[in-house]
Amino acid sequence: MASTRVARSLIGLVLVAVATVGTYFAFLGRDTTMNVDPVTGVASGPWTTAQVAGCLGTLLVVLMAAVLLRVPPLVGAAAMTVSFVAAWAVQAGADDESGLFLVGAMLVFVGMAVGTSAVSLLTVWVVKHAR
Repeated sequence: MASTRVARSLIGLVLVAVATVGTYFAFLGRDTTMNVDPVTGVASGPWTTAQVAGCLGTLLVVLMAAVLLRVPPLVGAAAMTVSFVAAWAVQAGADDESGLFLVGAMLVFVGMAVGTSAVSLLTVWVVKHAR
């Protein structure tokens, strides 16, 4: 019984991490060009709201599915947090000469940790109380 739980945790951890990195690169990882408004000349980006929303929605589905498939909630949350921050930091660090991407990585880490923990635990709570 314990070996099944450990196997489920390890397989879930790997699958969540792979899906998270894939989602990051599918939605955000390929776009590194700033968008410049031709009228005002104001630069924004590189991501659009739709890209970030698509990434967020996909990550929600991945994490909720993992928890529903009995991956321990905090294992799924940790796998998603660490893999997303790693993917983000690799891309951000490649273009940063100041080292400030590390501050951004810490902020992304805190946001992901809080968000994924809340989603995974809320998913468990909803499933438990829906019975």
